Amino acid sequence: MNKKILIVGGVAGGASAAARLRRLNENAEIIMFERGEYISFANCGLPYYIGDIIQERENLLVTTPTDMKEKFNIDVRTKSDVIKVDTDKKEITVKSTDRGTYVENYDALILSPGAKSIQPPIPGINSDKIFTLRNMNDTDKIKEHVTKNKLESAVVIGGGFIGVEMAENLNHLGIKVTLVEAAPHILAPFDSDMVVIAEKELDDNGINLVLNNGVKAFTPNNNKLDVELNDGQKVTSDIVILAIGVTPDVAFLKDTKLEFGPKGHILVNNNLETNIKDVYAVGDAIEVVDFVNGQKTAIPLAGPANKQGRIAADNVCGIKTTFKGSQGSSILKVCDLTCAATGNNERTLQRLNIPYEVIYVLPQSHASYYPGATPITLKVIFNKEGKIFGAQAIGYEGVDKRIDDIATVIRLGGNITDLTELELCYAPPFSSAKDPVNMAGYVAENILAGRTEVVTPSAVDTRDRDNVILLDVRTDLEVEAGVIEGSVHIPLQQLRERMNELDKSKEIWTYCQIGQRGYYAARLLVQNGFKVKNITGGYKVYAASKFVPKKTDTTPKSTNTTIEDVKNPKIDTGIVKNLDACGLSCPGPLMRVKTAVDELNPGDSLNVTASDPGFYADIQSWCRSTGTELVNLGKEKGIIKATLKKSSEEVAASVAQDNIMIPRKDGQTMVVFSGDLDKAIASFIIANGAAAMGKKVTMFFTFWGINILRKNQTVPVKKTFIEKMFGMMMPQGSQKLKLSQMNMAGMGPKMIRGIMKNKNVESLETLMKSAIAGGVEIVACQMSMDLLGFKQEELIDGVQLGGVGYYLGEAEQSGVNLFI
Repeated sequence: MNKKILIVGGVAGGASAAARLRRLNENAEIIMFERGEYISFANCGLPYYIGDIIQERENLLVTTPTDMKEKFNIDVRTKSDVIKVDTDKKEITVKSTDRGTYVENYDALILSPGAKSIQPPIPGINSDKIFTLRNMNDTDKIKEHVTKNKLESAVVIGGGFIGVEMAENLNHLGIKVTLVEAAPHILAPFDSDMVVIAEKELDDNGINLVLNNGVKAFTPNNNKLDVELNDGQKVTSDIVILAIGVTPDVAFLKDTKLEFGPKGHILVNNNLETNIKDVYAVGDAIEVVDFVNGQKTAIPLAGPANKQGRIAADNVCGIKTTFKGSQGSSILKVCDLTCAATGNNERTLQRLNIPYEVIYVLPQSHASYYPGATPITLKVIFNKEGKIFGAQAIGYEGVDKRIDDIATVIRLGGNITDLTELELCYAPPFSSAKDPVNMAGYVAENILAGRTEVVTPSAVDTRDRDNVILLDVRTDLEVEAGVIEGSVHIPLQQLRERMNELDKSKEIWTYCQIGQRGYYAARLLVQNGFKVKNITGGYKVYAASKFVPKKTDTTPKSTNTTIEDVKNPKIDTGIVKNLDACGLSCPGPLMRVKTAVDELNPGDSLNVTASDPGFYADIQSWCRSTGTELVNLGKEKGIIKATLKKSSEEVAASVAQDNIMIPRKDGQTMVVFSGDLDKAIASFIIANGAAAMGKKVTMFFTFWGINILRKNQTVPVKKTFIEKMFGMMMPQGSQKLKLSQMNMAGMGPKMIRGIMKNKNVESLETLMKSAIAGGVEIVACQMSMDLLGFKQEELIDGVQLGGVGYYLGEAEQSGVNLFI
């Protein structure tokens, strides 16, 4: 006898079950009931349609009742609400717009009712300015409200996937968005040490983040809505999107004999059959097994729902397919970032008291020498036996395939060392010879083999300061950019000679920028009798964890700016020039910007692109200090784009003055005492950066520092015998300088110059020329010149002579004075 199969609910689970049933049984009677008008739509794409990223509404409709009838001969009944299920009589009661209320019997029943948005009993929650987003009807209402009304502000409540996607898309429309999350962080699948990267991306893109703060009440305020938060703060808004989570939509099943979980989810076995024979359930409304830890859970994702629909159909047709659980693999776009995760995070494992290890690797998305490489932060969680519990990754490119690789290894029962053996596609534009996934495996393998012990950056601030020494093995230049408080600094290159400075009775925690050199240092010290742990992820992960969202004004400003203006800022008058500063390291981009702006006339504009991450903050500070108008600033896949407009001298001076809160001495002086190549490079990088910021810079070269200024002398200079001897013993100009460390008979300077060239860092000679061209005052100490027997004609062009008095006069007018 041919079966009569009823399906309650469409979208991912119900629609896939219906299609699979027909492919397995041509003669079955299949009827699908859908409360709404649409049986299958791309619910993950709804925010992007609201944000005008997806232009055509029809593209969201995966299939229609007509398609299902013509392709599969399935009777689809929309606007048909199933209001009752009687499992004893094997019948359902349907309330239909077209047919009224009626009863339909079944041989097998597949329940796919999905979930509905949570709406807590907050005062004022029934306002017509508050919307939820779950289906096409919700989407149409929000789209209409956004399109017909000139919205200036929006509040999104809830930092889950839908909340973050809605915040981004409303921001894309030019609406000032505040995202409110009651938990300490957004995006629950990610641990706090990772999610701060996404939070900073939202913050950088102008989305105001309010964390660890819930909603107390909604109050009308003229034509707007006041959102009162638990801490008393009020945010005024034109629209509120409520996205605080979902709950199973199973009220119509309350009088049945079906069994439910503690949070109202339908209980099923691994064949997706309920406790009632011939009744199956799939999708967001069911409780499933966590594939990683074996516990019961609920994971409302489209991918598992589609698979469950297929499996339920198999079992209805006698094919005993099983659903082995979900590992929660997920991904989302956060502005230009990609954030992906699979398996369990630390919070889940801690809740279940499951011991684990954590490692971080911070590779480039592809070979660093191929243009366009951007960083990835990859975190992997595993145990001492090598079982992988989960992984999280955030970056601009290549994130999805790395998490997919690890998700596949987890699904197939592989362990952490299997990551080292994966043979993955490689070519410079796509990956590295050692793929980031391989690298994660190598790092974890070293831990399991006992070659190193690690601690996470989160443990740094709670360390036993009396018995733990933090050892920073980075270079001097890296340390200048930031350091963990309380660290001892010994560069890796000096560690062998200086390890006697460390106390063997204490535990040493090593760190570098991302963890690799910290591991080298740890291995060196362990083999010399020290007890050592390496901080995995290094300073970069530690520093990222300290991000705090800016406290911004949440009151919308009246504006006549249109959505199109925000997407494509208009330049009023003048010539528009373009500057590509990609590939240049600091201060290269700022130096190029200053030169380009100097060549503009008032009213002219400059479009700048740069890949140096620090340029995003640098250009804002530079514009403030120079009175240059910053028309637009943004990031796209790690590339920073800025539009500047040159003001008149009077306006620039006025704007710059407005930014000075108190009178200040704005010059910079620098005593350059050393003649070492690395210190010379550092001094000219700082000088160029300061000059680019509009500061008056004086560099005072004394004693061995004067060697930096010597030129290759071809014309003999009249000197005494002693003066000639001094001249022969000391390096003649910048090309002959040695490194302060690791000179290696002259190989060190050649290596560092080669690295600078590969990393697009300007050479010392170019930096010197740029400094002089940029107005940096180069002064050679007259006394030192006399003592060392140097003559002015031996120095490069543009150097003037001066004494201590001149230098002190300049220093008196300086806000910063450095000694190098």
